[in-house]
Amino acid sequence: MTQNDRKKAFSLYLYMGALFITSLVVSNLIFQKFFYWEPFGEVTVFGAPLFELSVGILPYPITFLITDLISEIFGKKKANQVVTAGIFASFFSMGIILLANYSPAIASSPVDDVTFTKVFGLSPLGVLASMLAYLAAQYIDISIYHFWKRVTKGRMLWLRNNFSTFSSQFVDTLTVVGLLCIFGVLPWDKFYGLVISGFIFKIIIALLDTPLLYLFVYLIRRRFNLKIGEEIALD
Repeated sequence: MTQNDRKKAFSLYLYMGALFITSLVVSNLIFQKFFYWEPFGEVTVFGAPLFELSVGILPYPITFLITDLISEIFGKKKANQVVTAGIFASFFSMGIILLANYSPAIASSPVDDVTFTKVFGLSPLGVLASMLAYLAAQYIDISIYHFWKRVTKGRMLWLRNNFSTFSSQFVDTLTVVGLLCIFGVLPWDKFYGLVISGFIFKIIIALLDTPLLYLFVYLIRRRFNLKIGEEIALD
C-alpha cells in the first residue's frame, strides 16, 4: 500500500470513528423521549405495545454497523479503540451537561432551569446504564465477529455480521432496560415490553444493514485492493 493510500485509509478510519462517537453521544442525549412504531398494527407484548421505543434507539444501531465495518477493514484492535473513545466521549459530554445543569439560568434565558433539568436531569443515570450495557455489548460484538471471521477464513460476511449483532444487541437491550428500571428511570411494568420491542427492532435493523455492510466492504476493498479477509494495518 502506498503512503497516499495509507493516509486515505487513516482518514476513512477517522470519519467512521467520528460517526460512531456522534451516534453514541446523541443516543444518550435523546433517550428520554419515547415513540410508537406500528409496522404490524397494534400488537402488544406483556401488555405493552410491541414497538414502544426510546428515540435513542434510532442512531444506536449505526454504532454496531460501524464497528463491524471497522472490524472487517481495520481489525479488532482498531474497533476496540473506537469503542473506548466512545465511552470517553459519552462521559465527557455528560460532565458538560451536569455543569450546565448546575449553572443557574438568568431571568431572560429562553430555557429556564426547570425545563433544562426536565430534559437533561436524568441523563447521568441513563448514560451510566447505557455505558454498562454498551461496554458489554460492543466488546461481545467485536469478539464474536472476529471469532466467526477466523472460523470462516474471512468469508460469509453475513454470518459474522448478524450473529455478532444479534448476541450483542440482546445483551445491550436486556442490560440497559434492566438498569434503567433499577435506577427508577423507567417503571418495572414496562420492562418486558421494552426489552422485547427493543431487541426485535434491533434485529430488524441488523438484517436491513447487512446489504449496506456488503456494499461498503466491497467499495473499500476495491479502492484499496484488499483480498477477502485482508485488513489494513494503520499502526
